[in-house]
Amino acid sequence: MNKNLLLILTRNPELGKCKTRLAAKVGDEAALEIYKFLIERTVDFTKDLAVDKWVFYSEKIWEDDIWDHTIYSKKLQKGTDLGERMKNAFSEGFNAGFKNVIIIGSDMYHLNPSDLEEAFAQLENHDFVVGPAQDGGYYLLGMKSLKEELFQQKAWGTDTVLKDTLKDISNFKVSLLEEKNDIDYYEDIKDIKVFEPFLKHIKE
Repeated sequence: MNKNLLLILTRNPELGKCKTRLAAKVGDEAALEIYKFLIERTVDFTKDLAVDKWVFYSEKIWEDDIWDHTIYSKKLQKGTDLGERMKNAFSEGFNAGFKNVIIIGSDMYHLNPSDLEEAFAQLENHDFVVGPAQDGGYYLLGMKSLKEELFQQKAWGTDTVLKDTLKDISNFKVSLLEEKNDIDYYEDIKDIKVFEPFLKHIKE
C-alpha cells in the first residue's frame, strides 16, 4: 500500500454556488467557468502524482465527471465548517493506514506537481508541512498524525488562519513551502493572461 495520500477538497461546480467572492465582481457565469478551469488545472497537476488520491465533494458525489474514478477515490465532505471537513478527511485517511497525508483545495492556479512532490518529501523528516497563502491562510497542509487543534477555533477565510495554525504546531518540526496566491477575488486573477477570456465583460 502507498503510504502517501493526497486529499483534495472540491466544490460541485454549480452556478451561484462556487467562488462567490469572485462572482461578486465577475458574475456567477464567469465565476463558474473560472472555477471549472481551476478544477481542470488541479486534475492536470495531480493525476500523475505517485500517491493515493481522494477527492471530497462539497454537495454530492458525481460519478461521471472530470475526476476519473480510476485515479481518484470519490468521497463526500462531512462537517459544518471548513475545519471540521478537513479534520474528518484527515481522520479518514489516517484510519485507512496512510502515514503521510496532505490536503489541498481545487482552486490553485500556481500549484504544480513538483510542489506536491516537495511537500511529501518534507514530511519524511518533518511533523507538518504548510503552504502559506498570501492572504494569511494556507493552500496546503500535511501531517503524519492527526492534530485536531489545527481545525478548531479558527476564523476560516480570514488572514489569521496561518498565524493561528503555526502557533498550534510551534513545538513540532514544521516545513514551510513557498508562499503562493490562491484564487478568491477578481484582484487575484485580473493580471494573469490565461484568465483574460473569462474577464472580457469586466469594466475596471
